[in-house]
Amino acid sequence: MTDPPFGFGPPGDRGGSGDPGSTPGGGPLGPLGDPQQFADALRQFADLMSWQGGPVNWDLARNVARQTVAAQGDPSVLDIERKQVTDAIRVADLWLEDVTSFPTGIRTVQAWSRSEWVEATLPVWSKLCDPIAGRAVDAMGGLLSEDPDGLGGELPPEMRSAMTALTGGMGGLGALGGLGQMMRRIGGMMVGGQTGAAIGALAREVVSSTDVGLPLGPEGTAALLPAGVTAFGEGLSLDADEVRLFLGMREAAHHRLFAHVPWLRSRLLAAVEDYARGITVDTSALRDAMPQIDPANPEALNEALAGAALFQPEDSEQQKAALARLETLLALVEGWVATVVDAVAASRLPQASALAEAIRRRRATGGPAERTFATLVGLELRPRRLREAAAIWQGLTDARGVSGRDAIWAHPDLLPTADDFNDPDGFVRGRPELDISDLDPGDPADPSSSG
Repeated sequence: MTDPPFGFGPPGDRGGSGDPGSTPGGGPLGPLGDPQQFADALRQFADLMSWQGGPVNWDLARNVARQTVAAQGDPSVLDIERKQVTDAIRVADLWLEDVTSFPTGIRTVQAWSRSEWVEATLPVWSKLCDPIAGRAVDAMGGLLSEDPDGLGGELPPEMRSAMTALTGGMGGLGALGGLGQMMRRIGGMMVGGQTGAAIGALAREVVSSTDVGLPLGPEGTAALLPAGVTAFGEGLSLDADEVRLFLGMREAAHHRLFAHVPWLRSRLLAAVEDYARGITVDTSALRDAMPQIDPANPEALNEALAGAALFQPEDSEQQKAALARLETLLALVEGWVATVVDAVAASRLPQASALAEAIRRRRATGGPAERTFATLVGLELRPRRLREAAAIWQGLTDARGVSGRDAIWAHPDLLPTADDFNDPDGFVRGRPELDISDLDPGDPADPSSSG
């Protein structure tokens, strides 16, 4: 599917002459005012409605994400860039040998374009987003049972025509036996299009496979995005090789941690899923967006949903606890990475402190695409207490050494809690029950210890 999907498209693409008020094909119904274009749109709509892979149409999400990336340019990775990334990550990973007891977690090194990042990370995004998006799809189907005739009246005329044609013209919309399932499919299209646009926008900001703190790429595959690395270095007035090495160290450190703490990857992704179970869907926002399903203006639906805060966290103790667990774990991961990278960079990179501060600011505030994704899934993937977590890991390094610090990862019950962030020194000095003397620092590196 090469054209923008029925009713969806990358930001800024209205499919017309460039005039926001124009509609392709002429006439008040845009392309559906022309019989041939109506037939083409109907076929495309039917293809989308045939999706069978789950609540969210991930084929649509992939296409929209790639179109979003391509809309602003996504040059292929050059051979020289590939070599620069490979050399930087290999050197960076070697430097880490002296500052952590975890051996390398890298099996292969790659340099990705932004579109390649989309393809490589989409399997994990689908795992993270399906629980939340499934609620939107269920809500979409539920709108029909509440007021089938009213819902039909809210659809734009061309959409009603398409749905009637697809269902064989079986009377009014409320009488169509398959309309409930059709509405669920439309819900999957809506969420797929929105999620794809957010992933595509995020692809323009990331620099690596672990940039948002989650293990998004394939296990053992360390990757940098040359375009993202260049964008990160712009405005810092620093040597490009130094920037690449610093970001390569962060990527390599993440892979060491995720590879040799067997429970961490599943625990972190499960924390996102636990939080997702407490998300509710604003059905009024869905209903208000229905009139925007208009192939003559693909961007309208994106705008309607993006500003609607479609997903809302429940104001419950369980939901607050789930969010606290997730934010704490994200902060501990990022704090450990910052600690080991800073230990190396301080003696090897002249501008290490400036690079570390740039990362802290970036992780603390997030970019526009990250905030867009937070609107979609109700979650900001940011470690809010990164400095406190880093202080704990540095304190443990000073008090117990590299092996003693890393041994804390042997079991999740040994890790600092959110309360410990209020007194980092207290955790380092004041936990007499935390006895790691019998722990072999190599235990976390043994995959068999995961059970």
